[in-house]
Amino acid sequence: MTADETENTPATDADPLAAVVARGRAETAADALRAEGVYDPDRSIRPFGEDAVALPVTVPPEETAVREVVRQEAEPRLRNLDDHLRERGWSEAERERAPSSWAVIGTVVLVDVGDAPRPAEIGDALLDLHANADTVLARHGIDGTQRRPDATVIAGVGDTETVHTEHGTRYALDLAEVMFSPGNKTERRRMGDVVRCDERCESPDRTSDDDRVFDMFAGIGYFTLPMARAGARVTATEINPDSFRYLLENARLNGVHERVDLYRADCRDVAETVDADRVVMGYYEAHDYLDAALSALVPGGVVHMHEATPETLVYDRPVERLTSAAAERGREAEILARRTVKGYSEGVAHVVVDARVE
Repeated sequence: MTADETENTPATDADPLAAVVARGRAETAADALRAEGVYDPDRSIRPFGEDAVALPVTVPPEETAVREVVRQEAEPRLRNLDDHLRERGWSEAERERAPSSWAVIGTVVLVDVGDAPRPAEIGDALLDLHANADTVLARHGIDGTQRRPDATVIAGVGDTETVHTEHGTRYALDLAEVMFSPGNKTERRRMGDVVRCDERCESPDRTSDDDRVFDMFAGIGYFTLPMARAGARVTATEINPDSFRYLLENARLNGVHERVDLYRADCRDVAETVDADRVVMGYYEAHDYLDAALSALVPGGVVHMHEATPETLVYDRPVERLTSAAAERGREAEILARRTVKGYSEGVAHVVVDARVE
């Protein structure tokens, strides 16, 4: 059914309800409808005109702002990518090679197609599955110290610039130009939580305004933004000019530009000027920068070090690197927490070690 047919089909009292919102608001609105308890997960999001989508609901929402509530002709839902590819005539062997996961970032679907056949058909199927998206981007990897993505548009209008909302933080970005890791979602939220001084904080007598954070590899603001939104004062460095441009934009987009000091620079050149209560090292080779991180960290401060670690060395290698670096500077590191964020590659895990350094 086309968008126009959706709008013009005569409704009956038996037809299901849908809430109409602007296409760019679909992700945020769907989360709000879920939180309100009125989102219908058994039906699909469908296009509605040129600039909107219809989100399936069980009853009219009372708390979530929508353009209007309409009735739609019921349709059987194709629940997953396998269903859509089967409808397109893919064999079972071909469907087994199709991707099993992907991420919707704003209006862009980000997917690793691997060795699957006919990537364009996969892209078209993903657009059918996610009516709030308008572009599918196949990612191939991240290159170099400036973390530039290698990606190709395989379906849709080809607009890779979008705004993605996550836990209330808004990230403007171009997914063809800058890195964004969907698997780090929980860690981004956690970094906002650690500077909210409630029962989860290491020092309950502190306030979030006391937290001075040095984000050494800020990117577009992955950790800078949630921490600044939570009340911390953040010094952030980013060397990639495209990422830095979005970092500036996102600071204003989230209303935290007065709480952040942003530098397009090598973090090592800024470290000596910083006195930080927390240092965030969100880079897989962060251990190479531990000397700079510790020079910026005040006694009793906390460092959050990321690393891509062989599974056989989790968590021994990052802990040993961090404690040894502290000892070389005559300091002592107390390990507070260790986490596996996600798989990085076959046999390698993305881990984070938190340590207080006296």
